[in-house]
Amino acid sequence: MKRLLVVMAVALWASAAVADEFADQLLSIQHRWAEIQYQLPEKQREAAFEQLAAEVTSWREAHPQRAEAWIWQGIVLSTYAGAKGGLGALSLVGDAREALEQALALDETALAGSAHTSLGSLYYQVPGWPLSFGDDEEAQNHLQAALRLNPDGIDPNYFYGDYLMQQGEPERARTYLERALLAPTRPDRPQADAGRRQEIQARLDELMAR
Repeated sequence: MKRLLVVMAVALWASAAVADEFADQLLSIQHRWAEIQYQLPEKQREAAFEQLAAEVTSWREAHPQRAEAWIWQGIVLSTYAGAKGGLGALSLVGDAREALEQALALDETALAGSAHTSLGSLYYQVPGWPLSFGDDEEAQNHLQAALRLNPDGIDPNYFYGDYLMQQGEPERARTYLERALLAPTRPDRPQADAGRRQEIQARLDELMAR
């Protein structure tokens, strides 16, 4: 019995160590993404995102059953596509969509519904058929699902507000953008929140200027 208890204790310790390592890797990726997105000069972002995409893909391959890894592969690939631009970005956004759909299949609630948020943003920002898969109805469905899972979150409110601006609904857009601006700060992601708030304020300023 004593030996069994020791074995169980070691197994629990090993499991906790693996969980801590995964969480540390996730936070490192999140911080690097924010640094590239909000701190690097625009002309340096494409190469930096390309490198981060390779790193996050390897990390995701080591954790194929973790929705969080698929989510961040999708996020990195989609922002890499944005930095790359042009027709060369279309295959990247396709890969991002596949990663985010896999995350949803594993756990749609992971990271407070971030797969829905990121998929929704892709659907309204990429071109529609025949160039790509852009679809405003799909965008709305995913963004509303994200808001149901995380009604006070900075990202789902920002992206839904941005989507509504593009749909020609400025007053509704303002409601969600102001809610995003008041979202609680995430203590482990201050750089990302600061950068996102600048984007939110820019959208609100654009609405004021209309």
